[in-house]
Amino acid sequence: MMPSSKNQVVVACAGSGKTTSLVEGAIQVTAKRVLITTYTLENTAIIKQFLIDKCGCIPANITVMSWFSFLLQDCVRPYQNHLVAKRVQSIFFQEARTKFQKQADYLTKASNIYSHKVSQFAVDCNKNNGGLVIGRLEKIYDYVFVDELQDLAAYDLNLLEELFSSNIAINLVADPRQGTFSTNNSLKNKQYRKSNIYSWLKGKEKKGIITIVENSDCWRCNQKICDLADGLFPEYPKTTSLNKDTTGHDGIFFVPPKDVENYFKKYSPSVLRYSKTAKTMNLPATNFGGSKGKTYDRVLIYPTKPMLEYLKTKDLSKAGDKSKFYVAITRAKHSVAFVVDKPESFTYDVPTLFTQ
Repeated sequence: MMPSSKNQVVVACAGSGKTTSLVEGAIQVTAKRVLITTYTLENTAIIKQFLIDKCGCIPANITVMSWFSFLLQDCVRPYQNHLVAKRVQSIFFQEARTKFQKQADYLTKASNIYSHKVSQFAVDCNKNNGGLVIGRLEKIYDYVFVDELQDLAAYDLNLLEELFSSNIAINLVADPRQGTFSTNNSLKNKQYRKSNIYSWLKGKEKKGIITIVENSDCWRCNQKICDLADGLFPEYPKTTSLNKDTTGHDGIFFVPPKDVENYFKKYSPSVLRYSKTAKTMNLPATNFGGSKGKTYDRVLIYPTKPMLEYLKTKDLSKAGDKSKFYVAITRAKHSVAFVVDKPESFTYDVPTLFTQ
């Protein structure tokens, strides 16, 4: 069993500066070989730009690549011939395994590896070859930093377990409450997908494999917004707001449809919706998932029916997709407004009715 001090996991709330802290931690590792990786290409670009802004360039000892690039380049191709006869050309991104696809298949006919098989390939290759994959990684990197851990799924977790037992220092950053994406739809480790990865982490901590550091300080949202978001995940530590700004329009609001136009003109909120099928009265809008990682002064949310039920009853079983709901709420610094019919029918004790 490796000492827990080598494997660190920061579990932090929205607005705590998770990615910033991760990148700053990587910068402090001098004269060592560092990898920073994350699932989405957008976040990969953000990390690269942060390094450039902070250091003037990407330091020579730091490599930044997306999770799938890391899997393909460093874990699959070096020893691929030990598992398959053909060279793995690229990744075929598939939503789910079709009924015609054999369980043992790694590759398409065009020699592209299925997206839900990449990490499994890496794990199987390492197992079948006496640890060659992890051994090679140990020669390339001294530290591996993984951002947005909650996005990893299935055999990704098995690969992380192998890395925990390696000589590489592993630093992970996660907010399980923001589990809106997944690298793949494999059923492997399905009990730990998205927000449920917290229980996986707790299990590793209990065995002394990792050390978890909780960060519940939020620099983005005011306390009323934090309190509303916390209600969706009561099992996590309460969030403390470090945003003490007041603007005269702060907190949680209900806006009847008839007043939306005036509200939008007066406060210029960023409009958020669950999906593009939501009707937003022709206002320019962003999907909840697409707003992840963003900060806005104010948001105007078009809630789904389950979200409306939660706002009426505080019954978490009726809240629907809690992670996307949490993401939408925590984008705002000063105010969160919900477009609702008949606000007087709501018993929730936080929002203020906006009328014009």
